Amino acid sequence: MIENPLAAYRFIVTLDPADAYIPPQQAILLPLFVGGAFMEAKGLGADLEVLPYAEGGRNDFVHQLPVRHSWTRISLKRGIVREPGLWFWYLAGLNQSLGARRDGAIILLTPAGIPAMTWTFSAGIAVKWVGPELNAMQNAVGVETLEIAHHGLMQIPLSPPDPVL
Repeated sequence: MIENPLAAYRFIVTLDPADAYIPPQQAILLPLFVGGAFMEAKGLGADLEVLPYAEGGRNDFVHQLPVRHSWTRISLKRGIVREPGLWFWYLAGLNQSLGARRDGAIILLTPAGIPAMTWTFSAGIAVKWVGPELNAMQNAVGVETLEIAHHGLMQIPLSPPDPVL
């Protein structure tokens, strides 16, 4: 049975309310930020660095030895809103440890709005914030971008695939 690929235009993003490393009593003092209104989410990826090793006497290939694993940064874009949650999260990483790291998820929805696949990340920290490009000659939405460095992704299928007709 061949499954139809999922469309990638419906998704939501959530960020847990607290630093991944603080006690729960302190965590409830931090506001929950659910940033579901993003227009773009990129960077769901990983990379395995390899070291080429040419073995003497073997001329038909070069060994590729695994060295270290890294995760790509998640990049989120949304139209500027008056709620400064992303900016404050970025500032928390600069000024304090409380609230600086958050777990989160990017949830892909089916066209009917049913969660189909989730990518969760752990210990994310806002490492780059970019404000809007302003141009008086264009009538466009101002867009802010936030990059999140994290300690790892987990892919979780949520719903069974639609039956093929």
